[in-house]
Amino acid sequence: MVPEDYPDWRHCIEVVCGIPLTPHYMRERISALGDPHEFHTQRFIACYGDAHLLRVRAWFAQALTEAEHRA
Repeated sequence: MVPEDYPDWRHCIEVVCGIPLTPHYMRERISALGDPHEFHTQRFIACYGDAHLLRVRAWFAQALTEAEHRA
């Protein structure tokens, strides 16, 4: 399953995968996904494409903004 929108993505990360979306984790993922030379980013693009990479980066940024506003 590839999430098509933010709520589905968030559910997939937090519930299905059991990964807490902490600010530290989100900052790490945003950084890694922004590095085109990073191995896992290259694999992500190969599997899901550039458009989905941009969506996922935006979803991490949205989740981080939400977390920072709650703090």
